[in-house]
Amino acid sequence: MYQKHKSGILGIIITIIVLILIVVFTNGESNSSFFQNGISKLVMPIQNGLTYLKNKISGNDTFFTDINNLETENEELKNRNSELEQSLRELESIKAENETLKEYLNLTEKYGEYETIPAYIINKDISNYSKTIIINVGSNDGIKENMTVIADEGLVGHVVSVTDTTAQVQTIIDTGSSVSSTMSSTDESIVCKGTLDSTTELKAMYIPTDYNIIQGDSLETSGLGGIYPKGVHIGTVKKVESTKNITDRYAVIETAVNFDKLSTVLVITN
Repeated sequence: MYQKHKSGILGIIITIIVLILIVVFTNGESNSSFFQNGISKLVMPIQNGLTYLKNKISGNDTFFTDINNLETENEELKNRNSELEQSLRELESIKAENETLKEYLNLTEKYGEYETIPAYIINKDISNYSKTIIINVGSNDGIKENMTVIADEGLVGHVVSVTDTTAQVQTIIDTGSSVSSTMSSTDESIVCKGTLDSTTELKAMYIPTDYNIIQGDSLETSGLGGIYPKGVHIGTVKKVESTKNITDRYAVIETAVNFDKLSTVLVITN
């Protein structure tokens, strides 16, 4: 009887084991999914992080590549800009030379009766007490003292000193300058002098008492005085200042030459 009881217990145990195995094998697919889901939840954040890091590194590589390309392009643009600036300076220089040649041509045509030497102004001393200019021709070029200097618009002054390569010119607006002049409507001679406080005006004095000087009258050199040739334009009458004594009246003359912008001149050598 004990043997039968023992066999019954063993049978029950085996039955239980078989049932457990059946349950395990029956739910194997579900347990496998659960295990896989757990692994996925653990691995996915790591995988996503690695993917992000890879994309970030790839993006940085592109960024640095773009920076290098931009630096190269910027350097090329700088070089191109320098070339364009150089070309522009050369064009401006050529333009200035052409303008100067045109001025010289106009001058030589206008004053064709004179023998002249063209010159650049290389320095100016335009102050209240001294209004002189320095030109880039001297004794080596045949320049001498007292030679007349003119510009396209008219009279500039005369040479007062000379070096081998330069000459100093006293302009007609200098306070020490006196120019014997005549009006366009008369042969009477008057004297034009520079003033202290102006670089554009002269003072015409010793006007004949019987002469009716009016605004707009033109003045030119009379040829008297041994320096300036006859007929060089000086300026026009801007206004007439009357005084109690008619012999002291004078006229304000606006110079034909703009001394502030003057850059090229001709020296009359004959």
